[in-house]
Amino acid sequence: MALTLYSLLQAAILFLNAVSVLHEERFLRHVGWGNDQGIGGFGEEPGIKAQLTNLIRSIRTVMRVPLIAVNSITIILLLLFG
Repeated sequence: MALTLYSLLQAAILFLNAVSVLHEERFLRHVGWGNDQGIGGFGEEPGIKAQLTNLIRSIRTVMRVPLIAVNSITIILLLLFG
């Protein structure tokens, strides 16, 4: 299997799908990455854990509808061209 641009795009799509299905109450809170974790004071830089939870929450919020379209296009391309 050669490393092509399509395989890199497919890996990125799979990663975004994996991040978008993480449920905050079922998974993230059990490993200590819940909503109440990582709250800092005013003017403090958020830690790595808080930044990652914000990134996961942002991906789930913003990429929900575009991922449906991108997944549909990817499935159609795989069915047509193998």
